Amino acid sequence: MTSILIVEDDAAIATPLVRAIEREGFDVHHVTRGADALSAARNDVDLVLLDLTLPDVDGLDVCRSMRDRDNWLPIVILTARSEESDVVTGLDAGADDYVTKPFRLAELLARMRVRLRLATPRSATVQDVRVDPTAHRAWQGDRELELTPKEFDLLALLVTDAGRVVSRQRIMHDIWDEHYYGSTRTLDMHISSLRKKLGDDSNHPRLISTVRGVGFRFETG
Repeated sequence: MTSILIVEDDAAIATPLVRAIEREGFDVHHVTRGADALSAARNDVDLVLLDLTLPDVDGLDVCRSMRDRDNWLPIVILTARSEESDVVTGLDAGADDYVTKPFRLAELLARMRVRLRLATPRSATVQDVRVDPTAHRAWQGDRELELTPKEFDLLALLVTDAGRVVSRQRIMHDIWDEHYYGSTRTLDMHISSLRKKLGDDSNHPRLISTVRGVGFRFETG
């Protein structure tokens, strides 16, 4: 499951933001201090939303420390500092994107998805299925799966978020694109094909379950 670290000491902003991002299917960890952010970032975090005005340390120093430690971790600064010089300083400190408050939630989520897509992906293994996004290869046990590009992207998304329902809307947005307005029947066809290649019975699925009216879930066991 994709993990988001929110570093924000203003509860009026943090509380609804945590709820909104969790509704998108992400695992969210929230801290209010820079020191706690640096400690939390040592764990399996996929993206950081970082406020600059923190009670113990300047967020820019936190950003620099995170970037020095991990060259690939996506960092999105979320701050009220809106001067051009502030934006330049934030990006120079190692941030990948800079969003000023007040912000529109839909735009922030879109920027997060972009940064997650551009980040160096990590391999993942669930049950007997392993995907390696960097090599663009997938295996079931010792057998390498022969997948089309879309089938691979779909499998990688489901395995990465294993145990959680991935909505149809998110799949269409992430794997096709945000401007795709066609029928989601193409998604059903890809799911069917993927199940066949995995030997998964659609009537009694062991791997990919359908959550009617919502989306699909890759089972953890």
